[in-house]
Amino acid sequence: MGFFRSLTRLPGPTGFGFSSTSEQVTEGVDASKQTVIVTGGSSGIGAETARVMALRGAHVIIGARNMEAANVVKENIQQSIPSAKVDVSELELSSQKSVRAFADRFIERNLPLNVLINNAGVMNCPYKLSEDGIEMQFATNHLGHFLLTNLLLEKMKTTAKESGIEGRIVNLSSVAHIGTYREGIRFDKLNDKASYNDKMAYGQSKLANILHANELARRLKEEGANVTANSVHPGLIETNLMRHSVAFITALRAVSGFMWKTVPQGAATSCYVALNPNMKGVTGKYFADCNEEKATAKARDEALAKKLWEFSEQLVNSTKAK
Repeated sequence: MGFFRSLTRLPGPTGFGFSSTSEQVTEGVDASKQTVIVTGGSSGIGAETARVMALRGAHVIIGARNMEAANVVKENIQQSIPSAKVDVSELELSSQKSVRAFADRFIERNLPLNVLINNAGVMNCPYKLSEDGIEMQFATNHLGHFLLTNLLLEKMKTTAKESGIEGRIVNLSSVAHIGTYREGIRFDKLNDKASYNDKMAYGQSKLANILHANELARRLKEEGANVTANSVHPGLIETNLMRHSVAFITALRAVSGFMWKTVPQGAATSCYVALNPNMKGVTGKYFADCNEEKATAKARDEALAKKLWEFSEQLVNSTKAK
């Protein structure tokens, strides 16, 4: 159905589709009582997501590695939306020390937290280990967000309980989750340089994003928390994320030009899942073009999701004392 909507531009069951924009899918939403964190909000769809959250009245905190670019985004938002409440805070997701510092700074401010949009990421980069000794795409795209979410989860649950407003966690995944390694997640070969494939490593990290959201949704539902967790595929959008794959992206665009989106279209699904009233109570699902889609069998594997959770906990706990 996702390919069909991309081809025809017809809306799906939600009334939105491939061509819908971030403003359209949040039209009429009042988020003035909400606080939203957007990671990777210094460019691309992260910056657009932050802008639209602010447009709908939310207090937006942009977590970004590039503080100079993030401050430019903040200034641009405030110039176009004089009433906007936007803050920036340094966040390097590949560094667990940086993730913990970001979370500490946020919690110290004693702000509520209604929405967490795990948007930041790297794509198809050459083999490299993070400062914590973990393959860079897995460390940035999955593990940094896993840790950040866990550190902020009690704040989200408390906010939801006290405000009566459902908390929402949105993980940006990708259709690229279909292109992972044969075993899905290479628990025993995560850092294996000899067999590293940049595109499969990216697919692995994007599969992890879905599995993380699914297992988180299961746990939150089990304890009765008023917080949902979902994953989204934003679509094909040419942004800084693709800086390591210029030749590949050029070839891909030549054969799939009709499937590429503008930045406002690319941010639409994140914004829809984060704010649209129709998403109330929906959790543990995967969305594309603002409609629920069926992810791969590996992405729906509950045992794999639980194993990834335990594996991720071990990785973040092993660096905590450093």
